[in-house]
Amino acid sequence: MNNQKLTFRSTLLIGSLIFGMLFGAGNLIFPVHLGQMAGKNWLTASSGFLISGVLIPLLALLALSITRSKGIYDLARPNSHWYALIFLILIHATLGPLFATPRTATVSYTIGIAPYLSSTHQTLGLLIYSALFFGLTYYFSCHQGQITTLIGKLLNPLFLLLLFLIFLLAGLHPMGQAFQTAPIASYQHTALTNGILQGYNTMDGLAALAFGITVITAIQRLGIQHPNQVAWASTKGSFLGLVGIGIVYLGLTWLGATSLHHFKMATNGGTTLAQIAHFYLGTTGDALLATLTTVTCMTSAMGLVIAFAQDFHRRFPKISYRTFLHFNCLLSFTVANLGLNQIIAWSTPFLMFLYPLAITLIILGILSPLFHRDQLVYRIVTSLTLFPASFDMLNSLPSPLHNWTPIQNLINFAQHYFPLFNLGLGWLIFGVTGLILGISWHFISHAWLKDQPLSES
Repeated sequence: MNNQKLTFRSTLLIGSLIFGMLFGAGNLIFPVHLGQMAGKNWLTASSGFLISGVLIPLLALLALSITRSKGIYDLARPNSHWYALIFLILIHATLGPLFATPRTATVSYTIGIAPYLSSTHQTLGLLIYSALFFGLTYYFSCHQGQITTLIGKLLNPLFLLLLFLIFLLAGLHPMGQAFQTAPIASYQHTALTNGILQGYNTMDGLAALAFGITVITAIQRLGIQHPNQVAWASTKGSFLGLVGIGIVYLGLTWLGATSLHHFKMATNGGTTLAQIAHFYLGTTGDALLATLTTVTCMTSAMGLVIAFAQDFHRRFPKISYRTFLHFNCLLSFTVANLGLNQIIAWSTPFLMFLYPLAITLIILGILSPLFHRDQLVYRIVTSLTLFPASFDMLNSLPSPLHNWTPIQNLINFAQHYFPLFNLGLGWLIFGVTGLILGISWHFISHAWLKDQPLSES
């Protein structure tokens, strides 16, 4: 088989593919809302958002390239087969039919359709819209061989053109000075850490792990077959696509901060985006934003359902790719009709639990050549991260469960004994300690074995 070399055009196409697959519902609404909450501290908050929303996904794709893993299971396999399988299921359940995939439909509906329907027609409107949305998602995803062309060549340029127009008008006629707006109380002194936690909501760190196999398949379809060249193409394309996402994040956060001069604090970024578009373009802006969100959410949904079907088909080959695709789209349609607020409320505890495990796994993957993917290093780090991450999850539960006395007792325990717990980073010191202990033990044990004399035969 001929092995094509990586060209600039191929890199651009791969970067565009990654951009389109990662940039979706949460990437539109959360940076804008972050800007409103952070006010004059928007730049500090957006720096934190870029750490979790850009740097971690970039490191995730780099970890897949370094370890030559095809997805979440391969990357987590050193912990054990069962841990890798459970982690794969939890990630895909979060990205798939439970939270991220249904959210793509509810966000685009909330921004583009809901404002024009009366309260009595909202339920029916969401039902019809989500049925059409996931019907199209299923159709396009069945033709996975065309995903590079569809996302990279058609939908991304359309989205960027629409978004650029809003940024251009906002730059020429800003709504006010971002550095003159007041932050809310929690963003006065901890804007950086709050920005990091807000970046969790994009789920891009998890999605990058799930999209690994899709990116690799797309690269191979371009004629690049050698493993080293596939890894290099993935790294270059990832950097290009994620830098583009980072620039968009900064623009959206700035828009959110400047919007406070004309609009009150909204409950979500979708409302603010609709207000901004209407401010600059009137009813044309409303149509523009509806189109923008539908395009970006559709590309994100396609990437999510394809990654779900590909990974589960690899693990359970007796069940066809299309069966998994059909299951995901159908269940996502069902969950979407619960509404955006419920999806966001219940996704946060899962993210507070899964993100620490994903971040430590990514770091381990990048550093794995240093300790030859020693299983003991993986297990020490994962065990020490798993414990405090469980408490972070409890602390993020919706109020009915969060206020339950047994859970409150556990949260109080963590507040007293876990460093950084009140900042939502209770796992960090544990994870770093585990990494130091694991790598130290690896080198000490190997040095000791080398010093042992060979036994006589």
